[in-house]
Amino acid sequence: MTTQQETDPHRMTEETGAADTQEQTQAQPTPAELLAAKAAEAAALKDQLLRALAETENVRRRADREREDTAKYAITNFAREVVTATDNLRRTIEGAKASHADDKAALASLLSGVELTEREFLGTLEKHNIRRIAPLGERFDPNFHQAMFELPDTGKEPGTVVQVVQAGYRIHDRLLRPALVGVAKGPVAKAPDASLDQKA
Repeated sequence: MTTQQETDPHRMTEETGAADTQEQTQAQPTPAELLAAKAAEAAALKDQLLRALAETENVRRRADREREDTAKYAITNFAREVVTATDNLRRTIEGAKASHADDKAALASLLSGVELTEREFLGTLEKHNIRRIAPLGERFDPNFHQAMFELPDTGKEPGTVVQVVQAGYRIHDRLLRPALVGVAKGPVAKAPDASLDQKA
């Protein structure tokens, strides 16, 4: 009888089926596990989405900044050429003032016309945010000035601009050309007296 039960194929099939059902039940995740897995997947997708949005925003801001810079500084090369012309006007004015021409009326008329042209020219530059840097009496700033020489005994604080050789220019907040300047030199420190050392 025992042998018959052992070899009964019908009974073996039932036992095998029951075992398979039990394994399947154990292999299937519970609803809580399914929910946790879906929540983790949603969090990962949300993180990817936020990163993509942040990258898109960064690209947009960078493009806006580049477009703004292009609009502001597109005329930089033109501006460099124009400010050179203003230098020539200034030299003409200075030369006319220093000249000792016989015809004072003609000289005064020429000087007046050139000064008017220079003022108008500088006004046009200002409209386009190109501003002159003429730092006479100001503290030397290497960001906007280029020191050409130092002058001793000026009676000014060391590092003060005491002469402007050539005016500089800025376009918006960028330097177009530095001002070429002479700077007040500090007092020269005296060397210690050698005779005092010998006495000690």
